[in-house]
Amino acid sequence: MDYYTNTESWKDENDMTKPVIAIVGRPNVGKSTIFNRIVGERVSIVEDIPGVTRDRIYSSAEWLTHDFNIIDTGGIEISDAPFMEQIRQQAEIAIDEADVIIFMTNGREGVTLADEQVAKMLYKTKKPIVLAVNKIDNPDMREMMYDFYSLGFGDPFPISGSHGLGLGDLLDECAKNFPQDNEEQYGEDVIKFSLIGRPNVGKSSLVNAFLGQDRVIVSDVAGTTRDAIDSPYEYDGQEYVIIDTAGMRKKGKVYETTEKYSVLRALRAIERSDVVLVVLNADEGIQEQDKKIAGYAHEAGKAVVIVVNKWDAVEKDEKTMNFYTEQIREHFLFLDYAPIIFVSAKTRKRVHQILPVIQRASENHAMRVQSSILNEVIEDAVARNPAPTDKGRRLRIYYATQVAIKPPTFVVFVNESELMHFSYERFLENRIRETFDFEGTPIRLITRTRA
Repeated sequence: MDYYTNTESWKDENDMTKPVIAIVGRPNVGKSTIFNRIVGERVSIVEDIPGVTRDRIYSSAEWLTHDFNIIDTGGIEISDAPFMEQIRQQAEIAIDEADVIIFMTNGREGVTLADEQVAKMLYKTKKPIVLAVNKIDNPDMREMMYDFYSLGFGDPFPISGSHGLGLGDLLDECAKNFPQDNEEQYGEDVIKFSLIGRPNVGKSSLVNAFLGQDRVIVSDVAGTTRDAIDSPYEYDGQEYVIIDTAGMRKKGKVYETTEKYSVLRALRAIERSDVVLVVLNADEGIQEQDKKIAGYAHEAGKAVVIVVNKWDAVEKDEKTMNFYTEQIREHFLFLDYAPIIFVSAKTRKRVHQILPVIQRASENHAMRVQSSILNEVIEDAVARNPAPTDKGRRLRIYYATQVAIKPPTFVVFVNESELMHFSYERFLENRIRETFDFEGTPIRLITRTRA
């Protein structure tokens, strides 16, 4: 994945945790089709065979002014069929994580015993339930909906996954039930940071090392931490909020159900953070999942610090740290701005060095640069290394300005935006980094054709 390509999707600095919709229902009622319609792409496999969608599938979507996460689930059915128990467990986890639940039914088949079993499960939740009756492809079929009032969830919403009908009304109803922003408002000077990484890399142990007390349960069993935990903390006059998260596991690996797909919770923690600590296990080395996890933080535009934990378990000489650093830089090219710290949560060696680095990364993440100084840097860069020509046309840069922070985002106005080659954009970014202290934070350059 090229983590530099999505320069348009920087996050507003006031972006909060997105609400979550889960789509649940018995097998073969069209959940994946509706999920794909809402998301706008074929993310879920759609096949007319019950049980095809075996795991929860997450994606982000938007409706009008609302951004939200949405979960597709396997069909809930109480039977001895293969995978059905696992599907039911996965759906239960999705229900637990959701703010609003779409209960999907099939209008052509009427209310079935399986629908009633799903309804009984949903009765036990205290979540808003929006009842959707799928496969109502034209107004003449609406009389099929009356039986669904018996499920006890109020007015059913007629929809058609195959034709995309009724989804606006359905999402309007979901949006009415989105939770208000009730996140605890920490002061502007408080730095919020989260710890992400594979299970059992020592995130909870690091939290305890920061706090100096066993505030988070620590266990050698991967996946002990089930949800994000906020721990306010003060160090050297600076206030912090530490967000610990459940470890993220590779899809397809066998592990206990309650741990599966904890990615969504980690993404929520990332969204709330100013700085993200990507925690690696020095004893196990770098794994592909480490890079995927780090990519979440980078794509979210968060400041990043790479923390190599369990350094005490590595046999080392005077060259070992340099070797590890080179390996990290080679594998995490997209995090070339992130400082690296080698620590041991067990012995607490160098743990005290992390918070000052977090503070510096947070300050850089929120830095603003005067336009006059920025343009001097750009002009000097162009004078030293003029833009190459493309079929006789040369890129001309008129001026640049910073348009956002967290991360610092710059718009460069040019004669023709298509002439801005990726390599030259990286050259300009590097010149900006050399001039200003942006260690620890990504920066975004956006090219615009001046009207």
